[in-house]
Amino acid sequence: MPVPEEFFDVVNERDEPVGRASRREVHARGLRHRAVHVLVFDHAGRVFLQKRSTRKDSSPGCWDSSCSGHVDAGEGYDVAAARELQEELGLSGAAPVRWFRIAACPETSEEFTWVYRLGSDGPFALNADEIERGEWLTPAEVTQRVAKQPEAYAPAFRLVWARGFACSMGF
Repeated sequence: MPVPEEFFDVVNERDEPVGRASRREVHARGLRHRAVHVLVFDHAGRVFLQKRSTRKDSSPGCWDSSCSGHVDAGEGYDVAAARELQEELGLSGAAPVRWFRIAACPETSEEFTWVYRLGSDGPFALNADEIERGEWLTPAEVTQRVAKQPEAYAPAFRLVWARGFACSMGF
């Protein structure tokens, strides 16, 4: 059975909807749209990172935020963050907290991005279509690994991680 095509709100430079387009068209034309990233921290202050499935169309096999995804057409950022937590990590009823916002730019593939944080020790039910595996790391370990091998991390995650430190990384 074919997967239904996703549609996103196309937004202007102020993150205001100006139309709708398919995922394929948004990415092919480099149109501004919306996304969310959630960083999940455990009680010890470690962050859970996911290794993206090699079947993903962008940054396949790269390490990324605990969960991330597009905001669907007509959907709000907060709803999208909760939906992505359920779809990718199996966390239902989670209420992540808005942390900081990133304006659309080349590193985010022209996505306006709200970054959220959430405290949880799991357990997670990883979606195998989205995630190859996950790992808990201290913030220092993430920073060292990103510096040593940046190409192993999704471009948007590298920006999220750098901005997170500017906003006092951690819980």
